[in-house]
Amino acid sequence: MDYRTEHDFIGEKQIADNAYYGVQTLRALENFNITGIRMNTQPLFIKAFAYVKKASAMANRDCGVLDAALAQAIMDASDRILNSEFHDQFITDLIQGGAGTSVNMNANEVVANIALEAMGHKKGEYDFLHPNNHVNCSQSTNDTYPTAICLTLYKKTELLIVALEELKFAFAKKAEEFSGVLKMGRTQLQDAVPMLLGQEFNGFVTTIEHNIKYLKTALEFIPVCNMGGTAIGTMVNTPKGYPELVTKYLAELTGIPVTLSDDLINASSDTSAYVQLSGILKRTAITISKICNDLRLLASGPRCGLNEINLPKMQPGSSIMPGKVNPVIPEVVNQTAFYVTGADLTITMAAEAGQLQLNVMEPVIAFSLFTSMDYLANAFHTLNVKCVQGITANEKVCYDNVMNSIGIVTLLNPLLGYETSASIAKEALNTGKSIHTIVVNERQLLTQAKWDEIYTVENMVHPHS
Repeated sequence: MDYRTEHDFIGEKQIADNAYYGVQTLRALENFNITGIRMNTQPLFIKAFAYVKKASAMANRDCGVLDAALAQAIMDASDRILNSEFHDQFITDLIQGGAGTSVNMNANEVVANIALEAMGHKKGEYDFLHPNNHVNCSQSTNDTYPTAICLTLYKKTELLIVALEELKFAFAKKAEEFSGVLKMGRTQLQDAVPMLLGQEFNGFVTTIEHNIKYLKTALEFIPVCNMGGTAIGTMVNTPKGYPELVTKYLAELTGIPVTLSDDLINASSDTSAYVQLSGILKRTAITISKICNDLRLLASGPRCGLNEINLPKMQPGSSIMPGKVNPVIPEVVNQTAFYVTGADLTITMAAEAGQLQLNVMEPVIAFSLFTSMDYLANAFHTLNVKCVQGITANEKVCYDNVMNSIGIVTLLNPLLGYETSASIAKEALNTGKSIHTIVVNERQLLTQAKWDEIYTVENMVHPHS
């Protein structure tokens, strides 16, 4: 293999000649072997950086601080990255020291070397086009890195909303399908009063709708950038008009409503928007996980549990117990929610750990948000396709549970009073007799006709005195 020699102010390094990254990226590869999850696992993040570099070249050209030919070379190289080329060259671990400098330099070096080859030069011949002087012109890691994060989060939020919309639709179809299935409602895992299985599933739909609503609000506060703030927000080494111009180009190129922060110093150090988004992700994860808990309970048994619904049989559930099938899809969604909850704490601690004019912990914030959103989108799709769409109801089990329940005595309170109803419940509990037997046949407190009037499905699920 052939090598080229590159240098930075620390010293020289031998770089494989087929590599489009350079010396600073190689140092990052050697220094930060933390997660084993590299930038090239996040194509949206790579493309976000390409947009940042392209928009910066356009703004620098217009401001007269970058030669038009060099700007065009940078723009063309960025377009190739946006076309999904060279993604394997983004090798920096997603968690690294330096507040994202390694990731930014990985982008600068790759763009520079793509451009150099297109200009007829060799990789590493930075006298003609330099990663710092030209690709990073009017920029700092401290404005490019958070801007690329924001662009990525916007796209990931859109994808997560789509996954939730599809999951909502699946639950809505089941709510309609189960709209005539009478079942027992429960509180504290004890029999309460009757309801429809469709009502229960419609409650899941409403939960998901609320999560979608809050994620959509995130689309309003995520795309606020600090481009042009450079090192600490004072716009050092930035030509007049550059911040507004680069922001305008970013919005046009990405289709994302990017706006420039009204306080670049604040925007360079404040990571509260990440905390807010993480809180919405945690809320979403927890509420969907609770739904999964309900699905597991409703499908429990099948002979010694509730057995009110059947989940699709996905795989054998035991290496020792023949015939056992586990609710593996809700279980894996539960575990995803646990991860997201832990990531939220990580993001909270990292946001608080920022000091003075920069939060150097942004890499772990980005890593935690990216993985949480990816895992949630995957989990919601899996729950939809491999579980919810195939759920069926055990209507007879549901109906028998209602009519054999002591909880239906609650409907007699307006007619017989609490004390009498309580004595009926106690007798039913002690003897195993049904409420109907005690009330109609033995105590003759109601006629059969009155019983039938009270215990219609409509009155049980939409009760009136």
